[in-house]
Amino acid sequence: MTDKVQIIAGPCVIESAELLDTVAATLVDINQRLGTDIIFKASFDKANRTSIHSFRGPGLEKGLQMLSDVKSKYGLRLLTDIHEAWQAEPTGQVVDVIQIPAFLCRQTDLLVAAAKTGKTVNIKKAQFLAGRDMRYPVEKAREAGAKDIWLTERGNMMGYGNLVVDFRNISDMLDIVPTVVMDCTHSVQRPDAQGGKTGGDRRFVPSMALAAKAFGATGYFFEVHPTPDQGLSDAANMLELDKLENLVKQLIA
Repeated sequence: MTDKVQIIAGPCVIESAELLDTVAATLVDINQRLGTDIIFKASFDKANRTSIHSFRGPGLEKGLQMLSDVKSKYGLRLLTDIHEAWQAEPTGQVVDVIQIPAFLCRQTDLLVAAAKTGKTVNIKKAQFLAGRDMRYPVEKAREAGAKDIWLTERGNMMGYGNLVVDFRNISDMLDIVPTVVMDCTHSVQRPDAQGGKTGGDRRFVPSMALAAKAFGATGYFFEVHPTPDQGLSDAANMLELDKLENLVKQLIA
């Protein structure tokens, strides 16, 4: 079953080469022990941070080089996100999966540019859309030439400062594409709950994953960090790196 389950894991943002090495080495160990093929994820630029003063990452050129180094050293498949159409082409030269952020899933030029790279395109469902509405972003990417398209559930905004997951969205999106990923860490966010930065509660990450499994999810997305409370982005909802393996075991059982 492990070859059918897509697992994505890594730090929210590229903080340092040392952090990438620590996480990548752990993922390699897990892959070897469990027979999985975890995809390494990290962002070169967090362009949608709450505050202009928040850490964004090393930027496109340096960030892609650091990701390329991870692939060369550890042999892991890579995923990263883009925010502007011009970033697609250079990103596609390095990574295996290009991710479209949830807030940007309706941006036609971004979807088309990602599709034209020939890479797998993972489109995150917007916080303001229902799962069934994701057929339209998929249609845009497909008509632009994308052959492999994934969709990711990450919760919906309910009122102010909180997210709620309607797990029926997983079933609805499986009617559109065969690969539907549960974003188990962003779905526990509490946007702007910490005054100028996103809050969250990582205690619920395992429950989000197991509930998504019950609803038929075919993939799982985890932002992980060896010391998440010291992370420079999404600190409150990243999962502790040393808890990942046990959770993966449950998901592939």
